[in-house]
Amino acid sequence: MTLVDSSPRSLGSLGEVGPLAFGLWRYTDADTASAQRILEIALGAGMRLVDNADVYGLDWGGTGFGRVEEILGDVLRATPSLRDQMVLATKGGITPPVPYDSSPSHLRSACEASLRRMHTDVIDLYQIHRPDMLTHPAAVAETLTALRNEGKIREVGVSNHTPAQVAALAAHLPFPIVTNQPEYSALHLDPLRDGTFDDCMRLGTVPLVWSPLAGGRLATGEGVSPELLAVLDRLAEREGVDRGTIALAFALAHPAQPIAIVGSQRADRITASTAALDVHLDRADVYAVIQASEGVPLP
Repeated sequence: MTLVDSSPRSLGSLGEVGPLAFGLWRYTDADTASAQRILEIALGAGMRLVDNADVYGLDWGGTGFGRVEEILGDVLRATPSLRDQMVLATKGGITPPVPYDSSPSHLRSACEASLRRMHTDVIDLYQIHRPDMLTHPAAVAETLTALRNEGKIREVGVSNHTPAQVAALAAHLPFPIVTNQPEYSALHLDPLRDGTFDDCMRLGTVPLVWSPLAGGRLATGEGVSPELLAVLDRLAEREGVDRGTIALAFALAHPAQPIAIVGSQRADRITASTAALDVHLDRADVYAVIQASEGVPLP
């Protein structure tokens, strides 16, 4: 039996989404027609969850803070029907050069600015991008609750939070946190070891994992140990796919039922990524990847 789980994931009141999401970190093409085409290809590939952030646009060819939200907003203004086809997620709380601010005044202004930039009346999933250690979680929860009650956001998630930070915020919220967005890949196994996935399974929170291809390194092999590449290549040959597809399938092969964020802006790679859903990885395969990544046998 394969461990790669291609079944839908439930996001509370937002309903079900597929196991692959479309990430907009590199969505910096300011040509509206081109941006719309890539978005439509991702939606057509089943990536109904579209993951944005107000800070996207500061790199990858972007022109500044908020720019990717503006590009998506231009697409949605040009073709409003696309809005109903997606679960729209964005994030706030990173404020270069501070770097983090989740104080009530900032979080509210960040959320409202995101709404304006994306030309939408409501954000389906609003996530705290990184924890602001200088704001009490009760204050964060109060702001998120008010925004939800006002109809500006529908559900709440977190990103790059430890299990303890998730628990501290959850203790002050009258509704559940539906997503936790950690980095996870065959090169970055922290959620397996630091309690993140265990906490998600305990709470019913969906892990929305970013960089499942380690920024593309698992596809290119750059900076990856020969031992890990050998395992990935062996599995790729057996399954008749490329190495990147195996790496993406690995990210889906955990009982916490992660959603993997696909960040490519190439139409062929977006479409090809769905092949990961048909890959067969059993327990021996997944443990082989883990052991090759960590460089030591499991006890």
